[in-house]
Amino acid sequence: MKYLLIFFLNLLPQYAGKSLRRGDSYPRTFEDIKNEIAGYTDTAKAIIDLAVHGKAQNRSYERLAVFADTIGPRLSGSKNLDAAIKYMFSALQEDGLENVHLEPVKVPHWERGEEFAMMLEPRKHSIAILGLGSSIATPPEGVMAEVIVVSSFDELHKRAHEAKGKIVVYNEPFITYGKTVQYRSQGAVEAAKVGAVASLIRSIASFSIQSPHTGWQDYQPDVPRIPTACISVEDAEMMSRMSLRGTKIVVHLKMGAKTYPDSPSFNTVAEIVGSKYPEQIVLVSGHLDSWDVGQGAMDDGGGAFISWEALSLIKDLGLRPKRTLRLVLWTAEEQGGIGAEQYYQLHKENISNFDIVMESDEGTFKPSGLGFTGNAKARDIVKEVMTLLQPINVTDVYDNADGTDIDYWMRNGVPGERALQVPACAMTSVNTSGFIILKGTR
Repeated sequence: MKYLLIFFLNLLPQYAGKSLRRGDSYPRTFEDIKNEIAGYTDTAKAIIDLAVHGKAQNRSYERLAVFADTIGPRLSGSKNLDAAIKYMFSALQEDGLENVHLEPVKVPHWERGEEFAMMLEPRKHSIAILGLGSSIATPPEGVMAEVIVVSSFDELHKRAHEAKGKIVVYNEPFITYGKTVQYRSQGAVEAAKVGAVASLIRSIASFSIQSPHTGWQDYQPDVPRIPTACISVEDAEMMSRMSLRGTKIVVHLKMGAKTYPDSPSFNTVAEIVGSKYPEQIVLVSGHLDSWDVGQGAMDDGGGAFISWEALSLIKDLGLRPKRTLRLVLWTAEEQGGIGAEQYYQLHKENISNFDIVMESDEGTFKPSGLGFTGNAKARDIVKEVMTLLQPINVTDVYDNADGTDIDYWMRNGVPGERALQVPACAMTSVNTSGFIILKGTR
């Protein structure tokens, strides 16, 4: 039901306009705005009834299931991503949305190839790994080296004299995804700085079922590039225990990753054109690309499809917002928001026409509220809009609407929104080889 949050914020530009901007004043009194918001109560009820009880019930799930089953994983630069974009272009046209088009971008093209890791000492044990995006390959014969296990970058630096020629295993404790993900993105660089030959990073997850979790990582131009992969929480903990006992650990790592020249791709766009201020934009979004080891149904098929659903609901009810509601399905988000950055560069000259930007990329579980970035007056308006969601008991507004694909806009003063939810499980089956589509809001 998270798409309901997305839709109701689209009522906001119908009365707020430039008042969302820093330093701008209200065009009317706040009481006037509250009264106008209250006037949408019946419309809100109609949308809720259509989405929850009417013909649109479970529609976004059914659409997503067909899409994920038909296309599969959608790695940046892959033929599957090309097929997904073509699929969505046709689907949005068939849905009767307006100005459906593709905007070209260049995206990274990396493939993992075959990969394995085997602990040879103190005993043979197959280590579950997933190479990290942009990782280089090992030599054809692989890398065989002793392991040094650390729990933080600080420990690695203190033990730098021990790391040369070894494989660094990071067994960093999970705090939050945002705080812990630095080990995935920077782990190889920090290990290479102290002379390591490879790095293995404990998956950035609060829970594990022997399931490594892939993602993007970054090299630095002045630091040697070494192979890097994620391992399961269980294997990281096991090697940490062995190391603390003084046991020598030797691992054989082999990775066949390849990086190709950037490939052509597209951001996929559709609209419902505004009736009164068509040049002004309310942007809703999710990303179509995914990693290669799952269906990409949760990250971020769900976010993309509930963003589409917001437009479908409005169209089905014959509603016409005063400002243009624009859906953007990003490409190459997993590689660092590549499609979104190029979109921003293309459209930033018209930034004054963007009233609010929204992104859905945290799963599709039971909604718990809304994260919002904007000035205090805008926040007051958003809180009033959220009262329309009382029938589904989702009315809270929280600080900050972080999001890779909308960050460029928010940094330059455009208000941002991101739906928050209570997940059924946190980062346990996203970007792994064992993903299952989840139905409903569990």
